[in-house]
Amino acid sequence: MNILQSIRNFFIPARMIKPDKVQGELPSTKEIYRTAYEMAWPSTIESVLVGIVGLVDTVMVSSLGPGAIAAVGITNQPRLIVLSIIMSLNVGVTAVIARRKGEDNRRDANQVLRQCLILCASLSIVFGMLAFAFARPLLVFAGAGADIIADAVIYFKILMAGMIFNGLSLTINAAQRGAGNTRIAMRTNIAANVVNVVFNYLLINGHLGFPKLGVAGAAIATVLGTAVSFAMALFSLFHRDSFLDIRARGSWRFQPAALKSIFNISSSALVEQLFMRIGFFAYAKIVAGLGTIAFATHQICMNILSLSFTFGDGLAVACSALVGQNLGAKRPDLAMIYGKVGQRIALLISAFLSVVFFTLARPLMSLFTSDAGIIAAGVPLLYLTAVISYAQISNVVMTGCLRGAGDTRYVAIISMISIMIVRPGLSYLLCYPAGLGLLGAWIGVLIDQFLRISASLPRFYSGKWTKIKV
Repeated sequence: MNILQSIRNFFIPARMIKPDKVQGELPSTKEIYRTAYEMAWPSTIESVLVGIVGLVDTVMVSSLGPGAIAAVGITNQPRLIVLSIIMSLNVGVTAVIARRKGEDNRRDANQVLRQCLILCASLSIVFGMLAFAFARPLLVFAGAGADIIADAVIYFKILMAGMIFNGLSLTINAAQRGAGNTRIAMRTNIAANVVNVVFNYLLINGHLGFPKLGVAGAAIATVLGTAVSFAMALFSLFHRDSFLDIRARGSWRFQPAALKSIFNISSSALVEQLFMRIGFFAYAKIVAGLGTIAFATHQICMNILSLSFTFGDGLAVACSALVGQNLGAKRPDLAMIYGKVGQRIALLISAFLSVVFFTLARPLMSLFTSDAGIIAAGVPLLYLTAVISYAQISNVVMTGCLRGAGDTRYVAIISMISIMIVRPGLSYLLCYPAGLGLLGAWIGVLIDQFLRISASLPRFYSGKWTKIKV
């Protein structure tokens, strides 16, 4: 009975904060979980569907063989490096818009949004053109071999040509999430994913009279999806009764002063993104050195692991917005409670996914390939995934809360140590000198994830982030 009572108390919001830290009337347990649920379910569904479509993409491309899987997979980190500046900008967008929402300051929120759209469009065009021009050397450096480099370059160049749609869609959705409009981002991404899957079917292998374009068809389908997402996201900013409306009174002239609060947060987020991308890039390069078959196995397992991330990312979006809004409303006690509620939900989800990954490892691998060697190599990695998911989901939620509060500098330090140094360093040692190959690389992921959650949990529970001014 004592154990059951302890478990029950673990999930009661009022018991998640010390009485002397309470700064006003607390909503009931039901109200708190309802608010968290209403904010989280659209962003979680959105994130999970994006992850599932990523899996479907890999399944559809896998019909072209392991080389095609590797060619598409090798572009992931270079693409995310190009997006890293926009992604770091969007961390600041969500945090600042959430604060302005809590303050009920609609004018400043829309002014910040206008400035960020101008900046995002400029960055998307410049970095998209540079990446397009230097696609081949960038992918060769990433580890693309002679057997996959041609397909990888075609795929990457098409994605870079549509970079502006991707960048602007991400920025608008980041702003809407900060304002609490998580359903808008969900709708735009669902539509984009439907378009992506439909055109994957039509263009990869050529169906219903469409040409068979292979990996180029997969890239075109992705760009068409992001263009639809951008159009829907832009339309969401033309509602006069919504918190964010770009037609509201304000200037479209570039005003650096209006971006000061964004830069204060995004500068550290940019450093974090750079650390992460360097670490992930180095890690992918290490795995690519094991050969095309090993990298194809790795890519399949990474897509499956991404399901764990998508659940955490959806929760993190909601928690980030709730933390920012309650800090803006001068209720750090509620900000702390919503962060802890998100963590509790994350533990339940990770327990479920752990069972799925462990018990369905072989059937999951069989969805992507019939190659017995790839399946046999992937099953042990999914057993590790069952353990990794516990740390991954909780860490994504905790760092999301810290970012929502503007504590991006601490998160950047965690990323530098764990992702940029520990993960690639350990993975290399375990892959090559220790002779563990692909399994060694995944043990490196396991250690990296648990190191990060060991660093982010104490920071969150310290409450120092509640005192940050945005």
